[in-house]
Amino acid sequence: MAERTVERGVSSGWTAALVLTTVATFVGWYGPLQILLAKQADLVDPAGKETLLATVAAVGAVCSMVANPVWGALSDRTTGRWGRRVPWVVGGSVAGAAGLVVLSWATSALGMVVGWCLVQVALNAPLAALSAAIPDRVPEARRGVVGGWFGLAQTVGVMAGTGLAVAGGTIAGGYLVCAAVVVLGAIPFALVRPEPAVERPRGPLLRGFVINPRRYPDFGWAWLTRFLMNLGNAIALLYLLYFLDDAVGVADPEGGVLVLTVLYALALLATVVVAGSWSDRAGSRRAFVAGSGVVMAAAAVLLAVWPTWPGAVTAALVLGVGFGAYTAVDFALVTQVLPAAADRGKDLGLVNIANTLPQVLAPVIAAPVVRSYGGYPALYAVAAAVGLLGAVLVFRIRSVR
Repeated sequence: MAERTVERGVSSGWTAALVLTTVATFVGWYGPLQILLAKQADLVDPAGKETLLATVAAVGAVCSMVANPVWGALSDRTTGRWGRRVPWVVGGSVAGAAGLVVLSWATSALGMVVGWCLVQVALNAPLAALSAAIPDRVPEARRGVVGGWFGLAQTVGVMAGTGLAVAGGTIAGGYLVCAAVVVLGAIPFALVRPEPAVERPRGPLLRGFVINPRRYPDFGWAWLTRFLMNLGNAIALLYLLYFLDDAVGVADPEGGVLVLTVLYALALLATVVVAGSWSDRAGSRRAFVAGSGVVMAAAAVLLAVWPTWPGAVTAALVLGVGFGAYTAVDFALVTQVLPAAADRGKDLGLVNIANTLPQVLAPVIAAPVVRSYGGYPALYAVAAAVGLLGAVLVFRIRSVR
């Protein structure tokens, strides 16, 4: 009976709602990250824009890193007529939109930090709930393809957020447009009920935030692999706007970021669902993750050795192909090494630290490399090396093929 409940949850309507709400959540993140925060940093402190942007990104990432597992754990334990995931999707989206409004008013470094921290804390609530809803409802044999749609939604959100940030006309206008999309986007997922009946966590809330990697080694290796892959990407992407402006010499760097984001997204669309479905049919995850890591590292190498507009375009397409395969298959792999079904929200929140911690570390690594240790070629070489290490270590996972 329980299995039929899970299967019934994987309907086209449920998947569409998951996709739409995920798109809106990522609009709220990546409109600022791709365009608005960089423009705002340049306006607030033109001489120290790199340091200011790195500081805002790092502090916000720390907030995100703490918030995601907490929201996931609270959603695991939530009861009520709206289920355990929907309240956190809706509440977090509304609060995240409020943070974007705060950013639209910010005219100082402090205002940027406060507003971005609010956005990061709030939007991690819907992300944690949406991530956990997939293993709640989707059998392991179909998680590759659903993970593909989840990854596709994130990429569409990045592309849409970048476009909306530009279309807003001004910095404030961009933030307000993104805020409206975040709120409206929470509606589809709120309408897909009921949630399946699942086991609830037991014991004190705080005790579950420590997972022994010796007891769950595959969970530990999956976490480390994701951390390294995301650290490589974070190092490469943090200064993309400045790279196009200062190293490539693009006349319209903001428009250049938008073009590269669209090309990246189109390449990702060509692989993300296909790779997830292929991985489901093959019953294999590790080889797909490793191969995609090699492809992503190749994109970073292209930026290091070919710092021109054609080189950036080629790298964007290569990165899209690699990250599309990685996003779908790695998510499916991670859901298969979670320690306990009752704690999926919390455990996926701990995994998501591997997404956010690199945002903290990337500015620490990237800023001195760009300023003092080789500039952008060295930066992208470091990004490639870190990603390749993650690709190798995925084979330390034993319980998943």
